[in-house]
Amino acid sequence: MRTQVVIIGSGPSGLLLGELLKGAGIETIILDRVGKDYILGRVRAGVLEEGTVGLLREAGAAARMDREGLPHDGFSLAFDGRDHRIDLHGLTGKRVMVYGQTEVTADLIQRREASGALTIYEAADVTPHAFETSSPYVTFEKDGSTHRIDCDFIAGCDGYHGASRRAVPREALKTFERVYPFGWLGILADVPPVSDELIYANHPRGFALCSMRSQTRSRYYIQCALDEKVEDWSDDRFYDELRRRLPAEHAESMVTGPSFEKSIAPLRSFVAEPMRFGSLFLVGDAAHIVPPTGAKGLNLAASDVHYLFEGLRDLYLEQSATALNAYSVRALKRVWGAVRFSWSMTMLMHRFPDAGDFGQKIQEAELDYLVHSQSASTALAENYVGLPY
Repeated sequence: MRTQVVIIGSGPSGLLLGELLKGAGIETIILDRVGKDYILGRVRAGVLEEGTVGLLREAGAAARMDREGLPHDGFSLAFDGRDHRIDLHGLTGKRVMVYGQTEVTADLIQRREASGALTIYEAADVTPHAFETSSPYVTFEKDGSTHRIDCDFIAGCDGYHGASRRAVPREALKTFERVYPFGWLGILADVPPVSDELIYANHPRGFALCSMRSQTRSRYYIQCALDEKVEDWSDDRFYDELRRRLPAEHAESMVTGPSFEKSIAPLRSFVAEPMRFGSLFLVGDAAHIVPPTGAKGLNLAASDVHYLFEGLRDLYLEQSATALNAYSVRALKRVWGAVRFSWSMTMLMHRFPDAGDFGQKIQEAELDYLVHSQSASTALAENYVGLPY
């Protein structure tokens, strides 16, 4: 087989890149080591920046999002027992869209299938080859046979544990990492959200987040120790702890119900540099991970897609390699901006085991400054809605 671009990974970044390239007349084949049902069963983020929303519209995959998504003009920082609203739209003229990553993926899969573009699921041992030469190719195992796809470029959209970054010689990569000493215990439940907008809570017992996927489905999190066990947390225990960390008005009005998903996620920051190696480009979680505090993971993957799509489009349609050659530099500048923001939100909202009374007072002073200074609130809002591409 031969195509112009092989995309490894059929998550939202790989699918979005495929749709944008298809719209420009550029051929792609997408490979994934798992099946479609597994991909659609993964529970992920749900806050989309305006840039991500715009890319989905450009890809022709936004009709259901525009009907069912929840535009949010602000969110709350909860501390000292009260809500302090950050007016995103009033401060920046922009808003975010609450629409689950699973739904984004489903919409993109449906769009790709309707066009007849090729996605190969359950492709084992996917491996990029010769990407430092002018003749790159990808091999994989399927139905007991080895297959090869020759191509011009390889887009590694296969996540932190994928084959793309592993294929790069270790000495060619520089990595940066920060592991946080706690995790998030999260649940999904078919109950109405406790608030119309997200609530980020700083409390002596630890961080809490009240989010949603729709008007009838809530996503709630609490900070927990890394050695906690999911099986030790009944729904009742979780809701009791969540209520303790929220302002009284929310604790009293919260509607509870059985969860259908419960998990503990560790938090870390990770960046690999550069993001291009000859004809191989790393995209999204293959190159960077951020803690979910700032809602940047999916949005950073989308901005990588934007830069890579621009570069490939200009090369194929205008014979200009300028944007493609600048991919790593452009993507990493935005990546580090988002990593800084996610780190700062994580440091601001969580209780660290070794912070002590001094650290607690610094958090309280920073939160007070953020909500009472328009300049500080604007800076927070600008980062939350998304830095420009």
